[in-house]
Amino acid sequence: MPEQHGVRLEVRDASWRVAGRTIVEDVDLVCEPGTVTGLLGPNGSGKTTLINLVAGLTRPATGSVSVDGRDLHALPHRERARLVGLVEQQASTTLDLTVRQVVELGRIPHRKGRLPALDTAPDEHEVVDHALRLADVEDLADRSWQTLSGGERQRTQLARAVAQRPAVLLLDEPTNHLDLGHQLDFLARVRGLGLTTVAALHDLELAAAYCDRVAVLDAGRVVAVGAVADVLTSELIAEVYGVDATVEPHPVHDRPHVRWNGPRTKVRA
Repeated sequence: MPEQHGVRLEVRDASWRVAGRTIVEDVDLVCEPGTVTGLLGPNGSGKTTLINLVAGLTRPATGSVSVDGRDLHALPHRERARLVGLVEQQASTTLDLTVRQVVELGRIPHRKGRLPALDTAPDEHEVVDHALRLADVEDLADRSWQTLSGGERQRTQLARAVAQRPAVLLLDEPTNHLDLGHQLDFLARVRGLGLTTVAALHDLELAAAYCDRVAVLDAGRVVAVGAVADVLTSELIAEVYGVDATVEPHPVHDRPHVRWNGPRTKVRA
């Protein structure tokens, strides 16, 4: 099975508006090949909108998104799908598909002809089997999608994205439906892929543990970006989240540990 490799992802001066309202504005973000970047910020800060821009689902009103030096939004849909894989917060379908069939959907961008569903490559089954194993859903392969728990669906969607063989992997709140053990396992598996990964996350501890860099959004703007230890400070958490927290070295590894002290106490005038 050939290895997957990440590429350079660049977002330059990107803005997006709807109904006269600016949702993200003047976003600059550079992700080096193979790194994991966490998108952080409170609800409504623009994380999902930025993920959708990078996925090519929406086109920026201004600015650009490039992958491996190519303008993402100028690429044909199928070529774009070969470069970028997306795991959404919540995927659903009314079709009675098995887990294997859902994962096989990730192969469609690599098929040729007018009826790509009927044009399978010789290594098709090998790629799908590899993705099932990697996402730890091999034992679920014959299960109906409709019978899966939220966590099982999320891991199946990761397998679909892996089968897509992208260079950039986008994750929108990927751990929402997972218990703690599966959260840790999921993000460890993602790190092991070696892809250029951007993950919108709520949990700052998970971001500190698994991300190389983080970008913090507030009201649609990037207010801080850089290495985790440089960005995740008590001052930034208080300013952006309104929470009193202590950021200290982790007792086991060299990544920062966030200790919550409670809501930020406002100083009376």
